[in-house]
Amino acid sequence: MDDRVAVDHVSKSYRLGKVGVTALDDVSFTVATSEFLAIAGPSGSGKTTLLNLIGCLDTPTAGDILIDGEPVSALSAGARADLRARKLGFVFQTFNLIPVLTAWENVEYSLLIRPRDGDRRARVSAALEQVGLGDRAHHRPPEL
Repeated sequence: MDDRVAVDHVSKSYRLGKVGVTALDDVSFTVATSEFLAIAGPSGSGKTTLLNLIGCLDTPTAGDILIDGEPVSALSAGARADLRARKLGFVFQTFNLIPVLTAWENVEYSLLIRPRDGDRRARVSAALEQVGLGDRAHHRPPEL
């Protein structure tokens, strides 16, 4: 299996005051290893809801999300948080960096909250080099 993410007949409904809202209705697709995906659409079309579901921040009303073949809907909130820390990441339109930390410290922070095997310093350096910020490692976000 090389599907990293599978969205399987996912629907999400909720109440907004007295009004029922169907944010997603029977959505299915897969994302394979090394595949890039862009989600686009008008405001209110369900993009954020979909990302919240894939990111294990919420659970679908119907259907399921599978991450590396593991169905996430039945997982506890703690297990979803662990899965999110180990396997998921987002690229945001805006920086979402902690302004008082350097680029190095911002990258290192995510590694501190999800310990892994390997040299953390080497991983931080490699990540900054990969995005062209190796020479700016000790600059704060406004200086990048």
